[in-house]
Amino acid sequence: MGSMTRLKLPIGIQTFRKMREEDHYYVDKTGMALELVASGNCFFLSRPRRFGKSLFVDTLKELFEGNRELFRGLSAEDRWDWSVRYPVIRISFGGAALWTPEKLAGVVEDELLALEALLPGYQPHVEPDRRLRALIKALHAHTGQRVVVLVDEYDKPILDSLADSDLARRMRDLLRDFYGVLKDLDAHLKFVFLTGVSKFSKVSLFSGLNQLRDITLDARWSALCGYTQTNLETIFAPELDGVDLDAVRRWYNGYNWGGEAVYNPFDVMLYLEHRVFRPYWFETGTPAFLVDLLARQGFFTPRLERLRSSSDFLSAFDVDRIEPEALLWQTGYLTLHGTEHFDDGEPLYILGYPNREVELSLNRSLLLGLGPTSDAVKEVQFDLPKAFRNGDLESCRAILHRLFASIPNDWFRNNPIAQYEGYYASVFYCHLAALGLDLRVEDATNKGRIDLVLKAPGRVFLFEFKVVETMPDGKALEQLRARGYADKYRQPDTMVTLVGIAFSKTERNVVGFEVAEA
Repeated sequence: MGSMTRLKLPIGIQTFRKMREEDHYYVDKTGMALELVASGNCFFLSRPRRFGKSLFVDTLKELFEGNRELFRGLSAEDRWDWSVRYPVIRISFGGAALWTPEKLAGVVEDELLALEALLPGYQPHVEPDRRLRALIKALHAHTGQRVVVLVDEYDKPILDSLADSDLARRMRDLLRDFYGVLKDLDAHLKFVFLTGVSKFSKVSLFSGLNQLRDITLDARWSALCGYTQTNLETIFAPELDGVDLDAVRRWYNGYNWGGEAVYNPFDVMLYLEHRVFRPYWFETGTPAFLVDLLARQGFFTPRLERLRSSSDFLSAFDVDRIEPEALLWQTGYLTLHGTEHFDDGEPLYILGYPNREVELSLNRSLLLGLGPTSDAVKEVQFDLPKAFRNGDLESCRAILHRLFASIPNDWFRNNPIAQYEGYYASVFYCHLAALGLDLRVEDATNKGRIDLVLKAPGRVFLFEFKVVETMPDGKALEQLRARGYADKYRQPDTMVTLVGIAFSKTERNVVGFEVAEA
């Protein structure tokens, strides 16, 4: 159990020394660090932003530098050889913005300068890649110990440049040359660890660095960053008086990479500080690029409830190839819900929202990216749940009509995705999901899949969508009846309602809204 002594909440702290010396709560990851070091010497880990990657990298730095006093009482204290100190090169690309090739070179220079100053009479090379290579060899010769290389936010110069594809390619190619230095220096390297948000393909960024092991989806390291439920209930026990742990879990837990699910530490700290449920993590980074990408590609947003993907597809990310599913996964808006195996083939990963925070916040952003104005969304956001709870479907129809009517004509002219059938269902789904309603998308029955299921107290609504040229033809409701979709949901205390909705491409709105009790 955790101590009941109240300590400082480590909000925004990424420095291991500060965490330990200034009496902050600390979730001990040092045992996992030792196990990682013992299992190999060259690793890559992808995790979303604000998951504690930088703190873990800093922990490794202090460990290899032999700063034993910081590890008193931790798992590593009695399991590490403190008599050996290794030279550590730590490079972080997390702080800068507005990247240029010159700024990239400057960041590298700033990071390496202090180590170069320790070498008597050392004259560094100018080019970043040659400079890193020479420094690794010089440190090994000077100290007699092989070198540790830690790179934090390895991909940030590329991700920050994605809006300018030419600049992003230049940043990628510069970093490829820089990281390529490591591929033939194995004799001089003790340990290499790279972290980032996105996993660029080895061909595009890590060409030749064959020894780099990707542990992103290794169950052993699923909780390497983030807080487990046990961590929350023990380490932070002094802060939990009056806290509804089930509600906290629904809001913030659920990120999973094949092992134990975890919380985002940033969410936990700010919730414990303010005791108010808010999308703290989501609000730290506006996913404008992501929303624009999904809108441009006409992504069918109801698929976000449940996606299937291979590991190769999840890693399919490069400047010239950005798959929405890969981007959603790597940025943390989708997480692993399970796997499916077929014969002896590789597993298919089942993805979905990690928690309530992401489901609500992402759909709010996506809804605005699909055309409705923010004023219209605010106007109807409280009316629609009330109408469904009361079974007032006439009001539901009027509310949806207002929502679609708010979309400006210019938006339709500039966005060809409005011609796709999935567009109208996406707007409808995003609005319901953004309100936190209990939804099931394409729920399977023995007779087919229902487009959308909405559950409310004592009621279940089954929706079928059709897109027509002008007037509704009644086929949506007919399909719900003919296939007996309501049978799965019949309960003595539950009313099942069938709703067939027709959208018109010419009217760009709801033209049919047929209702029948099952």
